Amino acid sequence: MNAIEIRNLSKSFRGMYAVDNLNMTVPVGAIYGFIGENGSGKSTTEKLICGHLVPDNGEIRLFDKDYTDAGVRVRVGALIENAGCFPNSSVWDNLMMQAINLGIKNREDEIRRVLEIVRMEDSAKTKFKSCSLGMKQRIGIAMALLGEPALLILDEPINGLDTDGMRIMREILVDITKNYGCTVLISSHILGELEKIATHYGIIRQGRMIQEISAEEMESRARVFVSLKTKDMKGAKAVLKAKFDSVKEEEEYLRVYDVEDTESIVKYLLENGHVVSELKKNKIGLEEYYIELMSNKED
Repeated sequence: MNAIEIRNLSKSFRGMYAVDNLNMTVPVGAIYGFIGENGSGKSTTEKLICGHLVPDNGEIRLFDKDYTDAGVRVRVGALIENAGCFPNSSVWDNLMMQAINLGIKNREDEIRRVLEIVRMEDSAKTKFKSCSLGMKQRIGIAMALLGEPALLILDEPINGLDTDGMRIMREILVDITKNYGCTVLISSHILGELEKIATHYGIIRQGRMIQEISAEEMESRARVFVSLKTKDMKGAKAVLKAKFDSVKEEEEYLRVYDVEDTESIVKYLLENGHVVSELKKNKIGLEEYYIELMSNKED
């Protein structure tokens, strides 16, 4: 069973398609990184899944049931755009109002539970307007977690956070999936952070899914490269390009792609009068993988 299955989903506004025959599969228990440029259709897709928008056509199934099914709707929590809290009310009071709105029993116990998950037990009495951006994002997640949802949908929850805020958010999201059995769909432009936690990715462009891939598959497909430095970078680059197919200069290093044998590169450069002063082997990360895919993909 999958947490989300979308088939041929479309949504247009004034004749322009924001989502265009989209297909999407999110496995149960995944942290699914939803990636795309601004205006690619990520937020529209999330709003369609949440029932905030009505699709033109297509199918959305959640846990093998139609997304409009009342039994499955209560299993979905979401933070899209902002938490919608009252600024002059405390964190606790905002959560209490939402718990009442959702008809949750044992509300105080439930609020304590979600505050513990988002690491905000000591901030319950703080007014929402006095909270930092990172705290406000965590409050939004706490509100989405009320009622123990099986699926959590988050739209750009780490944007604008500082390094510590992003670290805390990563820990929370991993905790939610591992210890609370929740599937997470998260969109973000900060691919370096997303790469640290995501188990699956969906890459969307102009409303269409261009690739779905697991983190393991991406790791196996990622191009290997050797980074090196020499005293004469320009000369070394010319020498390397005469022998190797893909050589680029990036971030003060020369990169030689799709080569496993570092010794052969060092020896070849030395034979041509270039001494390597620094050398390391690596694989491209999510951001570079995404850029390569977007630049090479033909519609």
